[in-house]
Amino acid sequence: MRIRIIDAFTDRPFSGNPAGVLLLDAFPDDDWMQNVAMEVNHAETAFAHRLPEGGDADWALRWFTPVTEVAMCGHATLATAHVLHTTGAHEGPVRFATRSGVLVATPGADGSITLDFPTAPLTRVEVPGGVAGALGAEPSAAFDSGPNVGDLVLELADEKTVRGLAPDHKALGSYSARGIIATARAEDPARGYDYVSRCFFPNVGIDEDPVTGSAHTALAPYWSERLGRPDLTGLQASRRPGLVRTGLRGERTLLTGHAVTVVEGDLLTP
Repeated sequence: MRIRIIDAFTDRPFSGNPAGVLLLDAFPDDDWMQNVAMEVNHAETAFAHRLPEGGDADWALRWFTPVTEVAMCGHATLATAHVLHTTGAHEGPVRFATRSGVLVATPGADGSITLDFPTAPLTRVEVPGGVAGALGAEPSAAFDSGPNVGDLVLELADEKTVRGLAPDHKALGSYSARGIIATARAEDPARGYDYVSRCFFPNVGIDEDPVTGSAHTALAPYWSERLGRPDLTGLQASRRPGLVRTGLRGERTLLTGHAVTVVEGDLLTP
């Protein structure tokens, strides 16, 4: 059985967000998939199998962190689409049946892939008491990103503050279902991005996620409203940074990025 490690939302190896990808004949036992994800030990491992022709989707897709299955994952979806296209397993747009509905990945002429995801409905909330201490910075605003994403979005003073965060990951876990998205406006848009973010997900076993596609379904509507433009570029400023081009289309958000295959080998466990 072939297993691949793909770096997503980047055009060069050893940056962006790595994801394991396995193409299967059918989904095996959940415990087996969880054990594989634990062995791969990246933010997510994606498992996909082809569906019969004539339905609403082409492939079924599930995502596991090292500790649990998740309902939505952008970078592992992009990684799976990259594998399908580079191996010839699928040509053109691919429709994935997932726990978050049918998600479409469309290849671009420049080698990029665009994901069509549901836009996260943001609701302004009070900044929770104690979150500033856990995060290491005082937020100026807080938003709930809804059930699909399950994060608390916190706007910080500036890009420098976001880059300098050194949070207490364990303490952050009590403030939302999945984790915290910290964000700020870019200091200099001439550098090629409009806003920055960092994402901390201790509740699903990921202290800091390198580049988070699903988080940008909340960041896109927030910054598009603030900056007055539907099409933006976000930089996730982790130790493995990556760029996500976002396009707000009402109830849908387009997420565009590149991916590179870094590892390909055989999974020997049956």
